[in-house]
Amino acid sequence: MTAETQPTPIRIFDTTLRDGEQSPGASLTHSEKLEIARQLEVLGVDVIEAGFPITSQGDFEAVRAIGQELQRPIVAGLARCVPRDIDRAGEAVKDAAHPRIHVFCATSRIHREHKLKKAFEQIVQLTRDSVTQARGFVDDVEFSPEDGSRTELNYLVDVTAAAIEAGATTINIPDTVGYAVPAEYGHIFKYVREQLPIIDERGIYLSAHCHNDLGLAVSNSLAAVQNGARQVECTINGIGERAGNAALEELVMALRTRGDYFKQFTTNINTKKIFPLSRMVSNLT
Repeated sequence: MTAETQPTPIRIFDTTLRDGEQSPGASLTHSEKLEIARQLEVLGVDVIEAGFPITSQGDFEAVRAIGQELQRPIVAGLARCVPRDIDRAGEAVKDAAHPRIHVFCATSRIHREHKLKKAFEQIVQLTRDSVTQARGFVDDVEFSPEDGSRTELNYLVDVTAAAIEAGATTINIPDTVGYAVPAEYGHIFKYVREQLPIIDERGIYLSAHCHNDLGLAVSNSLAAVQNGARQVECTINGIGERAGNAALEELVMALRTRGDYFKQFTTNINTKKIFPLSRMVSNLT
């Protein structure tokens, strides 16, 4: 295979320790989180979202400990577009070998009107301010427009442009409530890339984060990959709030088993390590 035809690596972002722990009844101890994180590193996961530091002292300590121990993967802490959240996340990941702060802000009409009660222009400014604040702690900042799949496309382009201008290195477009279907979700990524050439020019990562309420999380994630997403957010066994997240093992094995169809893509996952980690997460949760 020549250099020109080398497959594009897809970053695997695992959120088992953050979104996965939101599964009903799934509660992990500090030592259990550390052991799962160690095995995620062995598996070859590129990014580990280790927790939501502002939510509890336990989450803060877990993110900090995982960041201090693991050397290969990026370790991320989640934060709302709230100054104290970002400060707490920055403190949690400051000793990580490869730290990331992941900030999010709701952007869809229903969230703007009923949850945030803010005008879109206010949300854009909040995004700029929050990404700028996060960049004060780390060079690697991910921004998510929450409920992105139900956000008007022109608004999605505007808030993405604002986040990139402020210093975001990854833009995640989540299907937060599991509402999208593959052709629609793939089109969102295609449209945003077409409207914002800066994404490809700067090497900004587009990311997919899908929920499984309609059983389409993996299908939607694959559609995003085919339309320019270079990071996929998933969990071991597909655990997560409500119906769960895109299952890491299904996504990775779809790309590998159907290598004839997805031959232009690859991952760093050691597939022989999937089964023991799947059993571990199942037992612990």
